[in-house]
Amino acid sequence: MKNTALTDIHISLGAKMVPFAGYNMPVQYEGINAEHLTVRTGVGVFDVSHMGEFILKGEKALDLIQKVTSNDASKLVDGKVQYSCLPNETGGIVDDLLVYRIDEKTYMLVVNASNTEKDWNWISKYNNYGVEMKDISDRTSLLAVQGPKATEVLQKLTETDLSSMEYYSFKKGTFAGIENVLISATGYTGAGGFEIYVDNAHAQHIWDAIFIAGTDAGIKPIGLGARDTLRLEMGFCLYGNDIDDTTSPLEAGLGWITKFTKDFVNSDKLAEQKKNGVERKLVGFEMIERGIPRHDYEIVDAEGNTIGKVTSGTQSPSLQKAVGMGYVKTAFSTPGTEVFIKIRNASVKACVVKLPFYKA
Repeated sequence: MKNTALTDIHISLGAKMVPFAGYNMPVQYEGINAEHLTVRTGVGVFDVSHMGEFILKGEKALDLIQKVTSNDASKLVDGKVQYSCLPNETGGIVDDLLVYRIDEKTYMLVVNASNTEKDWNWISKYNNYGVEMKDISDRTSLLAVQGPKATEVLQKLTETDLSSMEYYSFKKGTFAGIENVLISATGYTGAGGFEIYVDNAHAQHIWDAIFIAGTDAGIKPIGLGARDTLRLEMGFCLYGNDIDDTTSPLEAGLGWITKFTKDFVNSDKLAEQKKNGVERKLVGFEMIERGIPRHDYEIVDAEGNTIGKVTSGTQSPSLQKAVGMGYVKTAFSTPGTEVFIKIRNASVKACVVKLPFYKA
């Protein structure tokens, strides 16, 4: 099992450590609910150094990215980030990812930890463009500093004007005395904030500096447990749960990152699917009756017929109600539709709702 550059710090802080995507990762420190609310109301720091980072460089770097991703990366300018996915050849998703345009010939792709090797092999398979590919995952640390107080805390550590940075943009600059740090106005929580990419050698220095700067703001370390509840409240997909090799981006509500203005892997079949409509859709639902929906629970109609299954579910710390996401037959996907979740052989009433669950 791999460690991040900060594993010893997490252990010293009393974190509950668990294996995740081949890494020894902190799932919680003081408790998921408390950590969740810290991010929603203040500021918290996640070590997400297990994520994968690839540099693609060359005259035809954009051509390769356009071929393997569903979104239109030609719309990117220097300093901008794009959410996208890697479609497979059978209608599913290899992974979802972020595309960073460093300059006209240089891009950084940020992929899910559990898919790093798979994604590398997939992109390499289509690299007939002579693009130089470099996997910098093992030498890169990534800290997500999230919450409404993130800007005021981080601004103490850099001359880069953070408050003027637009969502899904990034800048490189000096941060906590370290040069060439990539500061990205992105995150997976819906609470605002930034993600900091830095060489492993500087990870502990950056971590310590952020916590000193955030003392007055009540900054706390946050584990992967709260990261999951925060993203679920926003209706953000988690690879392996809500999207995978068998789910189409159109079924998953990711039509907005699937652009048919270009040719990409499996674009013809996905365009056909868009034209004909999908048989199932990923929806959000709130529990009306008491019960917590869990991954793989059946979703049924009033007569008990199976109409789908739960992909993610939890008791929302912000909303104090149980919420979930799952695929259902398209006829049951309209907000307001009554459905039932099978919990211990009982059909527990729920209602399809429009995402996100949490609105700031």
